[in-house]
Amino acid sequence: MDLLKNKVILVTGAGSGIGKTIAERFALEGGKLMLADIHQENMEAVAKVITDKNGQASCMAVDIAKASDVELLIKQTLHVYGTLDILVNNAGIMDNFTPVAEVSDELWSKVICTNLYGPFFTCRSALKIFLQKGGGRIINIASIGGFCGGRAGAAYTTSKHGLIGLTRNIGYQYAGKGIKCNAIAPGGVATNILQGMEPEPFGLERMTAGAGNLPDNAQPDAIAELALFLATEPSGFINGTVMVADGGWTAY
Repeated sequence: MDLLKNKVILVTGAGSGIGKTIAERFALEGGKLMLADIHQENMEAVAKVITDKNGQASCMAVDIAKASDVELLIKQTLHVYGTLDILVNNAGIMDNFTPVAEVSDELWSKVICTNLYGPFFTCRSALKIFLQKGGGRIINIASIGGFCGGRAGAAYTTSKHGLIGLTRNIGYQYAGKGIKCNAIAPGGVATNILQGMEPEPFGLERMTAGAGNLPDNAQPDAIAELALFLATEPSGFINGTVMVADGGWTAY
């Protein structure tokens, strides 16, 4: 199980859910993990799971919505491992399904900064490293909300549309530089992203109008396996695209 042997991988939002599962799966394949999350205790627990299995993991608490935090994160990654090979942009937050008329400036800024500015900051820094070394991979965890209008509120939907656009632009722009950039668009996944959320009633009503067509939620492992595929050689000719993992929800 050495598909990622000696590869240095940065995973944001690695303290729980999809990010946690990706980090642990990539470590099993020999990857050297840098874990980033806003919750220190969660990250340390994930790092311990990895190191207890003789894997390599380091972690740093950052807010990826802040460019200065991302700069420190990249510097720390280079300090610990000397390079970066794979970036997984997983960190993200929901928006309580809030429709446009009810979105506050604060909510809009918080969601857009975390879900779109954050991946932009990490991609910008990672690409400078990848260009110097002649290659690298970026995997952005988007959402089917990135090309549908009724899966979340206005801010989340906009942020994921933007992330898909960023993915496609990077994939095209740097295709001749040995760099691959793809996104995964999950549907429902059994994680804690909705924990503590207080849905806006009208937005929730509109979002759930088609919920009868919703298949069972995926387990995070399903997304981690797809991410592993995009991080390794079998996916070498896949670039600038979005791979949907929603159990057929958007096929309806």
